[in-house]
Amino acid sequence: MGVFSFKGGVHPPYNKDLTNSKSIVPANLPKELVIPMSQHIGAPCEPTVAVGDNVKEGQLIGKSTSFVSAPIHSPTSGKVKKIEERLHPLSKKVLSVVIEPDGENEKVYMEPLGDDPAKIDAEKILERVKEAGIVGMGGATFPTHIKFSPPKDKPIDTLILNGCECEPYLTADHRIMLERGNDVVLGARMIAKVLKVKRIIIAIENNKPDAIEELKSLSSPYDIEVVATATKYPQGAEKMLIKALLDREVPSGGLPMDVGVVVSNVGTSAAVCEAVRDGKPLIERVVTVTGNAVKKPGNFLSKIGIPIASLVEQAGGVEGNLGKIIMGGPMMGISQPSMDVPIMKGSSGILLLQKEDYMTLDFRACIKCSFCVRVCPVHLLPSTLSIIGEAKKWELAEKYGVNDCIECGSCAYVCPSKRPIVHFIKTTKAKLREIKAMEKK
Repeated sequence: MGVFSFKGGVHPPYNKDLTNSKSIVPANLPKELVIPMSQHIGAPCEPTVAVGDNVKEGQLIGKSTSFVSAPIHSPTSGKVKKIEERLHPLSKKVLSVVIEPDGENEKVYMEPLGDDPAKIDAEKILERVKEAGIVGMGGATFPTHIKFSPPKDKPIDTLILNGCECEPYLTADHRIMLERGNDVVLGARMIAKVLKVKRIIIAIENNKPDAIEELKSLSSPYDIEVVATATKYPQGAEKMLIKALLDREVPSGGLPMDVGVVVSNVGTSAAVCEAVRDGKPLIERVVTVTGNAVKKPGNFLSKIGIPIASLVEQAGGVEGNLGKIIMGGPMMGISQPSMDVPIMKGSSGILLLQKEDYMTLDFRACIKCSFCVRVCPVHLLPSTLSIIGEAKKWELAEKYGVNDCIECGSCAYVCPSKRPIVHFIKTTKAKLREIKAMEKK
């Protein structure tokens, strides 16, 4: 079988050699954990605890009655010290529960449901995914129980597990596949039971041959395909993956379920396994701490709520002249104003860059070179969208398909004029949402 790919995309320096051979190590617990009540797409949670309460690891501390939301659990045992607004990775303050660990590690997990999907009702698996607060761990943070509940008129025939991890520097998913491959495979079988699908594909970029071989070996007793995709950015984007593997086009404004597919991250699959088999809610995740401004890059199993500063300290501290802190990778990550920001359910990595390697450049007018058009994976006209956005012609941008942009950054990466194309597009999308919200009033 050949290597699957898609038209477009770019080849940035991947820099994964800093951490791809570094085994996952438990992160040290700091003096306090800050757990935001908004860690997912949808309505934020309301605290179910009060200041002064003693909590156990796995205990529910936040929930919402809204349909699109996901409950939040205590990552450790300890005492609730504060409930107040704290810094959030999206550069704003949100209501957060601050817990002081007590070192007792008392746990209160849900009842284990077993490790044989054939013996567990699909409804029970789905309900457990919801109770465990699982969200998309590849970064999207969409509540997973909703993704696994497609409408009856949208039958699903294929489950794709995304192990591409195409974002430069990040290796958390790579290490999960190598060190927790059994959990990934068992989670996939549980998800397939919920979706009633018989075809499972695990897609891994071909720069991870060890992960490909490991998952092939672990999947061999089951009818699971493990395939290699091209090492190209953004190969891991859902629409690109579906096109590459199945030659199906997700329609404009549509979702993978519109073409009979559900795509789930390998880390999400492992979390599903833990929730069903062990009764463990989503209270920790693997985080890559990397970049040329950290002394000892590595992969850490971090409790949700650990501040960036604590992980960086465990990674040896800052090296040289720190210029930028990014949560995520260099292409789609979010710049952070402080190391006080906590790790959340969707935090796959922390990237620290030297000041001389992070440049703020003045941009120039578009020179009509069409480089951005050639690399756009969803075949838009990024140069035109940036010009329209700069001119604040919001409605015109909608006609040019601005809402189909996946904000991968490939266009800005190749732009010789250094235009902040993605910034213009994000601003345009936000303005269009505001306009539509006003129209509904």
